[in-house]
Amino acid sequence: MTTSYKELLQQREALEQAIANARAHELSEAVRRTRELVAEFGLTVQDVFPSGRGNSKPSGKATTGAKVAPKYRDPATGQTWTGRGKAPKWIDGQDRAKYLIA
Repeated sequence: MTTSYKELLQQREALEQAIANARAHELSEAVRRTRELVAEFGLTVQDVFPSGRGNSKPSGKATTGAKVAPKYRDPATGQTWTGRGKAPKWIDGQDRAKYLIA
């Protein structure tokens, strides 16, 4: 016996609701346990989520993921490129001087 499309949709809806309920229950339990541990050990936000600043000496390297100002702009589309990584198609193989941002 095959299950119809409508029956499968109803099953999916019921399963999605069961998943949402289970997640909500487990999430509230995790928050409860976390609050108990925070209270038991007197933890602070800094203890749990350290900012990373001041914990070690600077390595002299740039921060990973630091934003870099764009160096080139495509006048036709307004797209920009920092000059790092693989060149986009609109500038690849062309004289980059005409795309420099002043």
